[in-house]
Amino acid sequence: MKKIVPDPPTSYRDPELKAANATLRVTLAQQPVDPALFQRNTQANPVSPDSLFSVRPGINAEEALVHVALLLKCAEEVCDETTQQGSGIERGLIWSMVHSVEMARAVVEALLDGPREP
Repeated sequence: MKKIVPDPPTSYRDPELKAANATLRVTLAQQPVDPALFQRNTQANPVSPDSLFSVRPGINAEEALVHVALLLKCAEEVCDETTQQGSGIERGLIWSMVHSVEMARAVVEALLDGPREP
């Protein structure tokens, strides 16, 4: 007999991960808010140490975030297509990745669409 409804997620959580997340939240909360975020520009940065590609210097933060939002949208679409090919645990892992990408894109778009401080 095939199950129609999946098992509910377990409440299991790795205590080390929980502690690391708590430490990260405290650190982020203590960071000063920089009102000049969108006045910043990118610095040259290779994609990876052995990559032929790098981020160009001098791109303003807003333009860079727009590009990141587009990249995340593309990643989301690739994940959606890949999910249809997967089965079992693979499908669950891909769906997890889809949701992570969607959340990251939502944060970037919220930054771009949010009110600007004078």
